[in-house]
Amino acid sequence: MRREIRITGLGGQGAITAGHILGRAAAIYDRKEAVMTEGYSPYITGGWSRADLIISDDPVDFPLVGSMDVLVAMYQEGLETNLKMVKPNGVAISESRFTKTVTANHAEQRRVFSVPAAAEAERLGKKMLTNVLMLGSLEAIAPVVNFDSLKKALADRFPKAAELNLKAVDAGYELGLKAGTELKINVG
Repeated sequence: MRREIRITGLGGQGAITAGHILGRAAAIYDRKEAVMTEGYSPYITGGWSRADLIISDDPVDFPLVGSMDVLVAMYQEGLETNLKMVKPNGVAISESRFTKTVTANHAEQRRVFSVPAAAEAERLGKKMLTNVLMLGSLEAIAPVVNFDSLKKALADRFPKAAELNLKAVDAGYELGLKAGTELKINVG
C-alpha cells in the first residue's frame, strides 16, 4: 500500500522535524520504503514549511506527493491551501488553536479532525511539543506506521528528551482518539 502524507506548519512549528521522525519510523522500524521532500516559503523567517512523505510497501518510483491520503496542518492557510489536494475520503488533521474554518467545497468529502495539540503542549510545559502531539494524533486517526515504531524513531531523534517526547506522543494519541469532525465548515 502507498500512502501520501503532507505535514505543514509555519517556521518553528516543527513540520520538517515531524516528517523526518515519521519517515524514520517507516523506513527503519517498519521496513517500508519512505521518501521525504521538503518545501519552504521564500520568507526568511515566519514562512511556511512542509514535509511531504510517501510511505509504501513497494519501491517509490516518483518521489513527489500528488494527492494526499493525509494532511497534517498546523496553521490556517496551510489547511485551506492544501485541503483541496487531499483525496476524496482522505483525512486532514488540524491544530485547533491555529485553524478555525474550512470552506465547504474542499471539505465536503474529506474527514477533517481538529486537535488541541498546542494547548496540550503548553500543559506539558513545552510549546515545541506541538508537532510531536500532532504525530501522536495522526497515528490515532489515520495510522501510517506502527505506533511503537514512531516512539522508537522519536526516542532515537531526541534521546535526551525521550521521556518528555514519549509522554507527548502518547498524549497526542489520546487527543486523536477523542477528536471529532469539529471544524466549522463555511457554506458560501
